Amino acid sequence: MQNLITDVRGLLVGQAQDARAATGVTVAVFERPTVASAAVLGGAPGTRDTALLIPEMTVEHVDAIVLSGGSAWGLGAADGVMRWLAQEGRGFPVGAFRVPIVPQAILFDLMNGGEKPWARGEGETPYPRLGAEAASAASANFALGTAGAGFGATTATLKGGIGSASARAATGQVVGALVAVNAVGSATIGDGPHFWSAPYEREGEFGGRGWPAAITSDDTALRFKGGTGQNTTIALVATDAVLTKPQARRLALAAHDGLARALRPIHAPLDGDIVFAAATGYSGAPSDAFAMTELCATAADVLARAVARGVHAATALPFDGATPAWRDRFGTAADGHGRA
Repeated sequence: MQNLITDVRGLLVGQAQDARAATGVTVAVFERPTVASAAVLGGAPGTRDTALLIPEMTVEHVDAIVLSGGSAWGLGAADGVMRWLAQEGRGFPVGAFRVPIVPQAILFDLMNGGEKPWARGEGETPYPRLGAEAASAASANFALGTAGAGFGATTATLKGGIGSASARAATGQVVGALVAVNAVGSATIGDGPHFWSAPYEREGEFGGRGWPAAITSDDTALRFKGGTGQNTTIALVATDAVLTKPQARRLALAAHDGLARALRPIHAPLDGDIVFAAATGYSGAPSDAFAMTELCATAADVLARAVARGVHAATALPFDGATPAWRDRFGTAADGHGRA
């Protein structure tokens, strides 16, 4: 177990970014067609092919899921991923052709200091290229923090980024989370270093600070980033269990609890907060409703941890006025487990 979503058998992650533009793409590539669904609780989602994931829709499996920066321009990343998958012979069979099924969600990172001329109608966007590069780079290991779809991500108070975590549920199945943290609110309590996710932390994975001795009304006051509509946290939870599409939808809904534990506020009217859920099917199906509940609770826990890990690992962008990173503000002293 590497404490990454790739601990879930049958799933690899690839990333690519454009440092000058301060944006990027993260792709989860499934080794075989995989059952998936999604739950959107933000009020302004930017998505592609998510209607296919509604349980009653015909298509049962996906080939990849894309998380991307770029606002609506970023939706072109799936084109590059589809092209790469088609070259690999992957996709839904239609006559003599195969159509790769690649749902996607985007976040808003247009105002983080990077150069994005396409947003002014000048030139082509980099997202199809970044999507293909990310898919071709898919492996069991990938960077956290300022990488991929989280390269240009921010929160109300600190630099955001890509986070991931995993755990083995009491049922024996593995559950993992992957998240691009670009929140309207804050992942930390008040103005201090403590993460809202602290009760779920394992082995000092995001600094081992715990919660402060007391939480005041000032600590719980809402902190907002920039203007409305400049946000969105997008995530994938996955398990090696055998699930139906309706069960995957339930897993995605339950995992949103992890976002609510890790970020304050979340699910705002002009954010597109979404959680995808996928089941690679390499281990058994949940035996009953209690076993399914164990998977759902574990999904929420690992997503809460993944959010904090993404913020904790991030580095600030090299632009004037860039949002500071957690490590810039709170140092890099070892946490007792040999990690900064």
